[in-house]
Amino acid sequence: MKYLRMMSVVCLVVVSSAVLTLAQASNTSSDSSSKSKGGPVAGTWECTAHGGENGDIPFTLYIDQDHETVTGSVSSTMGDADISEATFKDGKLEIHINGGDANYVLTAELHDGQLSGDWSNGDTEKGKWEGKKSAETK
Repeated sequence: MKYLRMMSVVCLVVVSSAVLTLAQASNTSSDSSSKSKGGPVAGTWECTAHGGENGDIPFTLYIDQDHETVTGSVSSTMGDADISEATFKDGKLEIHINGGDANYVLTAELHDGQLSGDWSNGDTEKGKWEGKKSAETK
């Protein structure tokens, strides 16, 4: 009888330790993911570029933000690319994208949860763009 009680206590301690360890690991991973995705421009943005030779082009920005450093990627009907360099400082976003045949620069200001600004690919094309945060990232 003592042996059975002792084994029950040992099992209870082992299971409790495992549950606490899993809970701590879950909290740590969710903390680190929220830190890497924190900031006002972090998330998925549904955007439209205006003024190019192909007319209005819808595109999606996937942005992570850590203080002033911004990383992520862009996806459009013209293809996908990683953001090569970007910053968000004093309410202003600047993104550089190496699109293969052209390097794009997007600048924008954040007002009332929306981005709007200018884009260019050097001296060839220029235009305006705007973006609104996707409902799934709010």
